[in-house]
Amino acid sequence: MMKYLKLHTIFIKQDLKKLMEYKVDFLLGAVGFVLTQAVQILCLGIIFAAIPALCYTENGVVVDSWTFHEVLFIYGFSLIPKGIDHLLFDNLWGLGYWIVDKGDFDKYLTRPVNSWFYVLCEKFCVDAFGDLIVGIALIIYSLCAMPSDIAGAINWLRVIPVLVVMPFAIMIFTSIKTATAAISFWTKRSGHITHMCYMTNEFAKYPTKIYNTVVKTLITYILPFALTAYYPAIYILRGESFWSLPVTIFVSLTLFGISQLIWHRGISAYESAGS
Repeated sequence: MMKYLKLHTIFIKQDLKKLMEYKVDFLLGAVGFVLTQAVQILCLGIIFAAIPALCYTENGVVVDSWTFHEVLFIYGFSLIPKGIDHLLFDNLWGLGYWIVDKGDFDKYLTRPVNSWFYVLCEKFCVDAFGDLIVGIALIIYSLCAMPSDIAGAINWLRVIPVLVVMPFAIMIFTSIKTATAAISFWTKRSGHITHMCYMTNEFAKYPTKIYNTVVKTLITYILPFALTAYYPAIYILRGESFWSLPVTIFVSLTLFGISQLIWHRGISAYESAGS
């Protein structure tokens, strides 16, 4: 374990050295992420300008509702595990789009280190700080702006369990990217599959109750991004859905096992490609 932590640190240092050579590239990337989130938040603000709250009804009766600042908190929280995964483990996108297709994966098999770890940690995506900065800013702003009875109810007994589960939430993102990127060992390119699955996380930025049963099941148990965003966020805000925390651990470990199985099966089927 210490060997791999040391190697990961070395990879990060090397990428930071590259950053010093291309500072504008980093700034443009970070600004791009910030602007993307700003547009989505603006659209959210426009929607809430027309409605007092986002409501869930049963038989025409409102049984639950979320204010603008509560939804903003959920949105901001969703960017934290996503941003950390993007920061540390985003090279998996390259595997699905060009590494296997160009035959560049061969180098990962000739080094005395686990190939999955090598791919995972070779790139340090500093532009992910754009996501993290926006996420933290939204959390702080929403807590300051929401009613004191909601913000005042938040305590460490809610926050600490969520922090404990956070690494498993990050693992969900990484495992889904691993499983879908590994499909490229058979197809040469699978980036579009990774993108299709990954974008499902956009649904998790809002309360799951507003979706039908199919979507709710999809983002909770199949591509369980709701376990990385809505459920932990609503537990912090209201103390609801504590069940989701142990479920997050179980689901993330299951996904990780499945992703590793697909990865190793893919390695066995891999044939070098390229010109």
